[in-house]
Amino acid sequence: MTTTAGIARARKGLGPGGPGRAAEPNRRSRLSTQAKRTFFWLLLPSVILLVLIHGYPLVYAAIQATHNGSLIETGQFVGLENFAAVLNSPKFWKAAEFTLVFTVVGVFGSWLVGMGLALLLRTRIPAGGTFKVLLLLPWVVPIVVSSTAWNWLVATPTSPIPTIFRALGLGAPYFLADPTLAAIMVCLFKVWVSFPFMMMMTSSALASVDGTVYEAASMDGATRWQQFTGITLPLIARSTYISWILMTIFCVNDFPTIYLLTGGGPVDATTSLVVLAYRTVFQDFQTGTGVAIAFLMTMTLVVVSALLYRQIRKSSVE
Repeated sequence: MTTTAGIARARKGLGPGGPGRAAEPNRRSRLSTQAKRTFFWLLLPSVILLVLIHGYPLVYAAIQATHNGSLIETGQFVGLENFAAVLNSPKFWKAAEFTLVFTVVGVFGSWLVGMGLALLLRTRIPAGGTFKVLLLLPWVVPIVVSSTAWNWLVATPTSPIPTIFRALGLGAPYFLADPTLAAIMVCLFKVWVSFPFMMMMTSSALASVDGTVYEAASMDGATRWQQFTGITLPLIARSTYISWILMTIFCVNDFPTIYLLTGGGPVDATTSLVVLAYRTVFQDFQTGTGVAIAFLMTMTLVVVSALLYRQIRKSSVE
């Protein structure tokens, strides 16, 4: 009889402690729903503001990309003709090729240098704090100052670096006049101004790694290289992918680094997509075509960021 009554009470949602305990999960559910609604209404004004701030320029840019107007007037609707003109332009593909090289070198070059310096700073070196501050200077100094300094170093045959090359019997190369050397110098300049960011990202990730893991690996006979590839890289993978995403966006959208150093020359050897878009809009006054280039850049960045974000989700360490 007692068992039957207990089963009946259980079916009605009543436990042996009475209706109070049975109602507790329902109360928690109501509180959870109420909290979600509160968060929704608190976040809604910010979401609306962000949509207006970012949505209006995006919509207006889409309108310009499908018209043949200028910065002053919209012009006539031409559909996807601007995108077709861009994709059929040799200048676009040349700029896309340089942008790809510039981005790959900028991302992985600055990451390798930053990683090496971050690992070095983990060791006990004299005046390590001062050394770290000095390493941040390329990132802190305004890009105008850095580009002026690099121009002074390499721009003319009498600059310090060409003078050193000439003294060593290597000739006097024109680093910013030769297309290949100019592209190399722009990429190296990007690594120079970007490695402090990668160093900080890597240093913060390394600081969260427990040192006892390396002690256990050493007791098991693991070498330094095995510890680096088997412990360090997997444990900082999430931070690494995040830094790659950010640096990819920085490189693709980087206008001042290229424009201040070479202006996109010589003979368009260092013209990236963002420089090409700028020239198309503000020098050639072809707003629709220039905005179409920017749209293609944006779509490419979205795809690359999505792929790297998938790697972030896969990089969780059990």
